[in-house]
This record gives sequence, structure tokens and C-alpha cells, in this order.
Amino acid sequence: MVRVTDATPSALDLPGWRHVYSGKVRDLYVPADTAEGAQPARMLVVASDRVSAFDHVLDPGIPGKGVLLTTLSLWWFDRLAGADGGRSIPNHLAASHTLTRGADGEANTADDVQRLIPDAVTGRAMVVKSLDMQPIECVVRGYLTGSGWAEYQADGTVCGIPLPAGLSNGDRLPEPIYTPAFKAPMGEHDENISFERTVELVGADRAEELRDLSLEIYARAARTAEGRGVILADTKFEFGVDENGVMTLADEVLTSDSSRYWDAAAWESGTTPEERMASFDKQIVRDWLAANWDKQGEPPALPQDVVERTAARYRELLDLLTSA
Repeated sequence: MVRVTDATPSALDLPGWRHVYSGKVRDLYVPADTAEGAQPARMLVVASDRVSAFDHVLDPGIPGKGVLLTTLSLWWFDRLAGADGGRSIPNHLAASHTLTRGADGEANTADDVQRLIPDAVTGRAMVVKSLDMQPIECVVRGYLTGSGWAEYQADGTVCGIPLPAGLSNGDRLPEPIYTPAFKAPMGEHDENISFERTVELVGADRAEELRDLSLEIYARAARTAEGRGVILADTKFEFGVDENGVMTLADEVLTSDSSRYWDAAAWESGTTPEERMASFDKQIVRDWLAANWDKQGEPPALPQDVVERTAARYRELLDLLTSA
């Protein structure tokens, strides 16, 4: 995330909260009475309507995107907490136990989480636990596409992992692969790294836990998505360690921003990569930008039809996944 000041245009003045960080899409707040340098017990994560591609925040944003992303993240957190029949994966959402106590001394419960979210960001904010975030972006790929396809064409590998010969763009991989990245300091690009490098960064036990959790979550989510006519081609996760040393799923999860989702029927019937990879993510934005910008200087403004089509695909994915 990129540090910003309270004067940053994206920062909202939210009662009870103080703005401390902004990323390309999300803004982070701590309770207003948090002392400088202190670790708060709770934080507020707000998803904006900003959209980014090729490490740039683009103009204009996608109307309603923050609500769509937050709604989908909350739905997936619920599935992964056991609603899909699997074991419960710990996540960063504030628990439904005591957050405050009323004048009568009685503990307030889950409803208080909603009362902590200011009206200005209702629907696009989450109250979360403070974690020791791990410096690893945990990427899982189940299909060959994107930068992985480019590397495969050149070297027969994806992030240095050898793959069988003869694969095509959009093909399902024999098994999902874990391709971690190092979350670079602000202002720099994330760097694909080997599993051995993650061991150097976080230790062998943590590295194995991050890998195994990522592959487990991807497998569960891919099964859920396929049951709703959607392919989860690849995704990325972030984790932090809580006060009890428990590895905890954090940030957004399995959204249209952090994942590639394809229409399963189109993938089955398509004969070209474009036909197969009918996406429910921001690929529309990436494709338009790649065709209309040489990646020098500031990117051009997005046309209204690109904005509208992207918003429609985000809404369609949410409906497909959550209405089944």
C-alpha cells in the first residue's frame, strides 16, 4: 500500500476513524483515538471505485465497484469459514464477539460491527482485525494465461516452474501451481519469487503454510465457481498473523480485481483465446489500455463504454456466484 496524507483527495473524513494508508483501490483507517505508532486492535478497510491496470490508477473509476468487491469478498469469507462444507479458514473480519460495552456493562455483538461503519462507506467497508501482514503475495494459477502464457511461449515455464509442452493460451494446467511474489516497498513493482526465496523471507514453516493454504483455498473456490458456470483461472491471496500466531486470510479475497474469472460455457466452446476467455474481471480495461497506450507517461482516460461494460461484468459475476 502507498502511504498518503489526510489531504489526499481519496481520503474521506469519517467520524470515529483516521485515514492512514491508501492503495490503488483500498483506503485504510484506524480508530481516531489511536496513538501515533500504536497498533490498533481494529481497522476499517474501505474499497473505492478506483480501477488500476499496469500499476496505474485510471480515470474514471467504475461506479459501484467498491460495493461489488466488498460484497463478493464477504460472500467468499463466509464460504471459506465453513459454509461450503470445508474446514474454517481464519479471516481478518472482526469477530461477532464483544467490540464495546454499553453503559449497562452488557457486551454488544455483531450489530456493533455495522454501527462502526460510517454511513458514507456503507456497503464498501469492512471492520477488520489488525494483523502482522506477511510480505508475500500468494498467487495460484489453474490455467495458462496472461504473463504466464508469455513466459511459457519463451521458456516452457511459468514463474520458473516447468510445464508440459504443447499447451495453448487458456488451457487448464495439469495441477494448480503456486507462484508467489514479494510485495515490494512502496513505489516499486512486486517481484515473482521462488518458493525457496519465500523460505528465506518468512521461514520454512510459514512458507509451507502460505503455500498449502493458498492451494487449498483456490481448490475450494474453483469447485464452487465451476458449480455456478464460472472458471477461476487464477487468483492471489494475502495473509497476516494474528495476536495468537494464527495465519489469517486478509485484504480482499477472490474478487474480480484479485482474480481472473471466465465463463465456463465460453471456455468449453471457444476456438480462440478471445472466445475461450470471456472474462468477468477487469480484462476489458487491460485490453483497451494495451491497445491505446504505450505505457509511457500518464494513461489515457477510459471511454464510457469500457467503464460501463466493466461494471456490467463485475455485477454479472456477483450474480452468478451468489444467487445460486
